[in-house]
Amino acid sequence: MPNTSQRADAAASRDVWTVEDARAVHDLPFMELLFQAQTVHRRHFDPNRVQMSRLLSIKTGGCPEDCTYCSQSARYDSGLSASKLMEVQRVIAEARRARDAGATRYCMGAAWRSPKERDMAQIVAMVEGVKALGMETCMTLGMLNGDQARRLKAAGLDYYNHNIDTSEAHYSNVITTRSFADRLDTLAHVRDSGIKVCSGGILGLGEGAQDRVEMLVTLANLPEPPESVPLNMLIPVEGTPLADATPVDPIDFVRVIATARIMMPESHVRLSAGRTEMSDEMQALCFFAGANSIFVGDTLLTKDNPGEDQDLRLFAKLGLQPMEVHEHMPAPAMPARPRDAEPAIPILR
Repeated sequence: MPNTSQRADAAASRDVWTVEDARAVHDLPFMELLFQAQTVHRRHFDPNRVQMSRLLSIKTGGCPEDCTYCSQSARYDSGLSASKLMEVQRVIAEARRARDAGATRYCMGAAWRSPKERDMAQIVAMVEGVKALGMETCMTLGMLNGDQARRLKAAGLDYYNHNIDTSEAHYSNVITTRSFADRLDTLAHVRDSGIKVCSGGILGLGEGAQDRVEMLVTLANLPEPPESVPLNMLIPVEGTPLADATPVDPIDFVRVIATARIMMPESHVRLSAGRTEMSDEMQALCFFAGANSIFVGDTLLTKDNPGEDQDLRLFAKLGLQPMEVHEHMPAPAMPARPRDAEPAIPILR
C-alpha cells in the first residue's frame, strides 16, 4: 500500500478521489488519521500559522431561500429583522478596523438568492474600497452568473464563497429552493472568471458520515479544489427546522477536518462557524488535523463567534501566529523528515 509520502504526491498530481477511497481515509484509526493529516499539512503550510478573516453581513435577513439551518430565511420566524444593503463607506470603515485588528481577509455576505443588477455598482465599490486597504477580499452573495463573476473579478475580488453545504444525496433534505447543480454552476462561473473559490459545508444537518465524505469528494474532484474550504458546525437557531438538531460529536468533526486536509493538501481549511461551542482542546485538535484559517470577531453574520481576546489567549496557549496578508504556502517551521525516514503508514488508497 502507498505510504504517506506517496499519498501526498498523488494528491498533488490531482488524481481523482473515489468515495470508497475517501471513506477509507476518514475511517482510519483516529491517531493514525491525525498523524497523516499533520504530515500532509506540514508539507504545504507552516503548522503554527493561521489565516485570519473577518466576516461582515452587508445585507441581513429576508432571503427567499428555504435553507433549513438559516436564521436569515424569510420563511422562518427566527426573530431576525431584514435590513437593506449597507452603505459603501460604512463597509470600508469596518474593514479598516478589522485590518488594524489583524485580519488579512475581509469577507462580505448578503442574504440574497442572487445579486440584483441595481446592487452591483454598490457591491463593486465595496470590493474596490476594501482592496485599496491592502486586504484580500471575499464575498458571498448567493448564486452568480458568468457576467456577475467577471465584474467582481474586474473590481479586484480575490475569493467568492459559495458552500455546497452537504452531499448531493442529502442536499434536498436541507434545501429545496435551489439545486445542488445550481451550487456547482456558481462555482464554475467563479472559477472561470479567475476568482479563487471558497467552498465547504456544514456538519450537523442530519447527515451521516457517508454524506460528509461525499461532500469532500465533490469539493476535491472539482476541476481545481477550492483554495479555501470552510467547515462549519451547525449553530441551531430557534424558529428554523433544525433548531433541535443533534449536536455533532467533536471527534467526528475533527475526522472531517483531517480528511479534508489529506484530500485537499494545498487548500486553506477554515475552522468556521460553531467555535463558540468548541473547547480549547477541540480547537487544538482541529488545528493539529490541518485547519489553518478562522474567522475572528465576536459576530459571524448573525451568530456568535469567539471574541478576539479569546482567540489571542488560545493562540498564545498553542503557540500559533496569524498569517500575513497574501501568505499562502510558507516554508515549514521545522525541517521535513527525509521521505525514506517516514514509516510506511497505509492510507488505504
